[in-house]
This record gives sequence, structure tokens and C-alpha cells, in this order.
Amino acid sequence: MKNLIIASTSTLHGGEYLEYLLPELEKHFEYCKTILFIPFARPSGISHEEYAFKVASAFAKIGKEIKGIHEVDDYSDAIQKAEGIFTGGGNTFLLVTQLYKKDCMIALAEAVKNGTPYLGTSAGSNICGLTMQTTNDMPIVYPPSFKTLGLIPFNLNPHYLDADMQSKHMGETRETRIAEFHSFNTIPVLGLREGSWLEVKGEKVVLKGGLKARLFRQNQIPVEMDSESDLSFLK
Repeated sequence: MKNLIIASTSTLHGGEYLEYLLPELEKHFEYCKTILFIPFARPSGISHEEYAFKVASAFAKIGKEIKGIHEVDDYSDAIQKAEGIFTGGGNTFLLVTQLYKKDCMIALAEAVKNGTPYLGTSAGSNICGLTMQTTNDMPIVYPPSFKTLGLIPFNLNPHYLDADMQSKHMGETRETRIAEFHSFNTIPVLGLREGSWLEVKGEKVVLKGGLKARLFRQNQIPVEMDSESDLSFLK
């Protein structure tokens, strides 16, 4: 049975890395001693080693050890044997490219579908949807495919921002960009605000956290979804 936490962000303003999620992660990874960390998104271009150290420091607070996938020889084998898996944020184009290049995408999807507890933040959450096409990230590399893990039956827009009506900025809003996506695609998109996450148990998907999420569907008016909403109906 699938068991995921899919979070909009790793860090809230004024807080430390993963701080706001640690109580949930302690329960989520209750039966895991070591968690396999996938650092391929590499935020701001830091090394895999630096990223893994940052993650290890956070997980140490709940008594969990971190093993970076970059430290092993056989990536697919490490994924299959992992007690729990965390894919961190950064650039989704880079993450998806590396997962395909290292033949990890299918192995990762199968492991999580078979019940390995999974945490994704930002880019690591983007890949849980059907495609990565609603990411906010710059296309710094060219992935072999936009198709991702398909662990939930819709797409995400993490770090979703509402339009600031007081701003003089006249450029595109997130809502405009998602509307552009829906000019060519029928996949529903959930705008996940920072501080919110999805809890996936089997086929049940529930919105968690203190904020609403904004649901976009092709040719329909966007809808605000309350925290604790069951999103399993989305197809």
C-alpha cells in the first residue's frame, strides 16, 4: 500500500529545514532506521554530499540516519532495499533527467507503489504526479521525458502563490501559467501552498496542513480545497 508525504516545501519562512514536518515524519518513518536520500535536484548547485549532510542533520532530530543514493554503486538495488525514501527539492528538470539517466524512475515508482514510505518536497513532490509539466523551475537541462512517477492521478504546482492584487507586477501569475497548461492538457493540477502537504495511504489522498489548496481543472473555475479534503476523486 502506498504511503507518502508529498510536501510543497522543505522550509517555512523563519523555520529550519524540515522543522515544520518533523512530527509527521517521526510517525511516517516510524519503522525505518535508515532513509535513502535522493539529492539529484541539488538546490542552488550544492554538492550531493553537502545536501545529504543538511538532510542528515534534520533527520537526526528524530533519530533517523540518512544514506545518500550517490554513495552506492547500484541505484536501483538501493531503492528496492530502502526502508524509506526521501527525494529533496531543487530543480525538477535536473532531478527528472538524473532519474532517467541513472535508470531509477521505474524502480522508484515500483518501490513506493509497493509500500516503501516516501517523502517528497518541492521537486521531490513534483515527480509524484503524472508529469513534471507544472513545475515552476527553469529548464536548465533537457529530460528524456516529462512523465514522472504517477503516484497520484494529477499534477502538482508546489510553492503555489496567489496573485498579489496590490502589486504593480503585470507579468504572468501561477494561475495564468496553469491555465496555459490546460490549453493543451486535461490533467488536473493542485496548487499546493507552502506549509501544506498531501498524505497518501493506498489510493486515498488527503490534504494536510493549515492552508487551503487551489484545484485547477480544464475548462472549469478553480476551486479552493480545505485542509483535510479527500482528493481521491481526482482523475
